[in-house]
Amino acid sequence: MASKEFSLTPVTVEPVETKYRKICTQIPVPESVPMMKKLRDLEPRSMGGQPPVVWHSGSDCTVSDAYGNKWLDFSAGVLVTSVGHGRPEIVKAITDLANQGMYHSYCFPTEARIKLVEKITSMLPAPLARVFLVTTGSEATECCIKLARTKSLRAGKPNKKIIVTFENDFHGRTLGAQLAGGSPGLKDWAGESADFVQVPFPDGFRQADTSFDVFEKSLADQGINPDDVCGVMGETYQGCNATLFPAAYGQALRKWCDKHEAVLIFDEVQAGFGRTGKLFGFMHFGIVPDLVACGKGISGGMPLSAVLGTEELMSMYGPGEMTSTHSANPICSAAAMANIEVIEKENLVENAAKLEAVLLEGAKKIQAASGGKITHVAGTGLVVAMQFTKPGTCDPNPEFAHTMVEKAIQKGVMLFAPVGVGGCAIKINPPLTISEEALREGLGVLEEIAAEL
Repeated sequence: MASKEFSLTPVTVEPVETKYRKICTQIPVPESVPMMKKLRDLEPRSMGGQPPVVWHSGSDCTVSDAYGNKWLDFSAGVLVTSVGHGRPEIVKAITDLANQGMYHSYCFPTEARIKLVEKITSMLPAPLARVFLVTTGSEATECCIKLARTKSLRAGKPNKKIIVTFENDFHGRTLGAQLAGGSPGLKDWAGESADFVQVPFPDGFRQADTSFDVFEKSLADQGINPDDVCGVMGETYQGCNATLFPAAYGQALRKWCDKHEAVLIFDEVQAGFGRTGKLFGFMHFGIVPDLVACGKGISGGMPLSAVLGTEELMSMYGPGEMTSTHSANPICSAAAMANIEVIEKENLVENAAKLEAVLLEGAKKIQAASGGKITHVAGTGLVVAMQFTKPGTCDPNPEFAHTMVEKAIQKGVMLFAPVGVGGCAIKINPPLTISEEALREGLGVLEEIAAEL
């Protein structure tokens, strides 16, 4: 389902001014409307789905335009700016490399790449042992699919090629990533492939039975021989509802993959590097996967992603056989290194864990104030999703979700457009640096809006 465009007609709103928020103009700002109209005329329509604010600058957990307005950022640029906006350490890392005259290197070694790979490798639990730096989350998930299939081919098992993923999972927008994804509407353009099958995700909402029996029964119902499965890939927490796998389910999945010699892949593009209150989301399950796709929070805002894998899987391709033009870009690598150092120095993983209860409590209050329009709330660490569905059902009710985002922007809280099934979910995922004071303020604003709805 396509997202609804936000209106570009300026609206007069109540002025706002607090420590974290300031609204002093009409929204959208009249002077900014010609710029946004130009973008809508020149870019694909798909790029026009976010609230009508021209971002100009940012500081920690706030973003500002050029007209005097400031928003408390509950988006983190879609889970990217984990250590906050305008972070001095990241700015310095970027400018130092640029001033050095080194801003691209292809696969030639650089000190920035060496430091980052060494750092990430030191953070990994065995048997994860190698890091492949690429550019986007889609590139990382596609690489995982490639490695899982390659393992079976190298073992002389060409029929062992099925990738199992989960309904409503999102793994990116490239061909393999969309075929692997669990949202049929997103892959109409690509068609279906018998080599990719989906099973229900145990979220306790759209799939009430969260036992591992459902996984095995779903494969059996689709006529899938478990020994033909080369890999299983799932979002550690599902992006459209912020729900982690139950720990027992994750443990059973690890055993199933071992039994059937399938590669276990976790898509941690959203979950990795502290978002869930642990360094990696799979650490909630007490298991270790064979491959991990990372992105978003790894680099503090620069385009960089990574595949983390075992020695066996990451050594199947020889020199020059698995590379990327912008892989390990030196400026992006330096930014990622600075980002990870801040996460560690300021105990931001622990901050996400500490504030989980505050975020969930606030989201439940927003749900209660909504008069039944928000039917489900779930989250982990510093991410929560609120589902707007028709009462007593899982049927999307996106209009109210869209209106809530629009009202939040007018009151100085930055959210991105509704996501997930039917565009019915609002996600709250601020920078991991956010204070309890700022978090409570923003949640209070959303509670007021929910009551107005």
